[in-house]
Amino acid sequence: MRMRDMISSGALKPGDKVNESELAESFGISRTPVREAIKMLAAEDLLEILPNYGPRVRLINEAELKNMLEVIAVLEATAGEQACDTITEAEVDAIEVVHDAMIRDWSNGNFPSYFTRNRQIHDAIVTASRNETLQRLYVSLSGRIQVARYSSEKTPEQWQKVLHEHVEMVRCLRNRDGAALFSLLREHVRSQEKAIAATYGVDSAR
Repeated sequence: MRMRDMISSGALKPGDKVNESELAESFGISRTPVREAIKMLAAEDLLEILPNYGPRVRLINEAELKNMLEVIAVLEATAGEQACDTITEAEVDAIEVVHDAMIRDWSNGNFPSYFTRNRQIHDAIVTASRNETLQRLYVSLSGRIQVARYSSEKTPEQWQKVLHEHVEMVRCLRNRDGAALFSLLREHVRSQEKAIAATYGVDSAR
């Protein structure tokens, strides 16, 4: 769905008003399917429909962000643990290729490409779990904070920590060390709360 993709990509940001007429015109469709899409995304908590205002992308408060990250962290950690039992050598090789390219992007200061490859690695690990239920939950929940998660500013210390953790992710996958990857991914996701909160203007103490 194009509207969901717009939210995930950051084209529509938290708090942005959703103009039904403008979207219908830009998509080249009638307002009816746009209206149905709005209802569907509201049911998924991606949008909220306000009286006398209309639909807008849902804002995220501190408590909700903390809770979302906790759930995403467990989902990714579980996916990583399961992936160690199901992933093929070819899939690990493919993830390592993306990882090496991501490191080159970081070294060259190509951050848009770095963030894209970063997301690809996490998505590939979730896919390698072969757990379709987990994948659906992950896509639905992580889409709300995807842009901030993969584009938030970091200190030099945070950069070194993140890069080291990605090296360890590949190592755990290569060694099929599910327990280590579970712990690593859970902490890796949870540690992003402060940076994501700053991106959304949310005050977070973590």
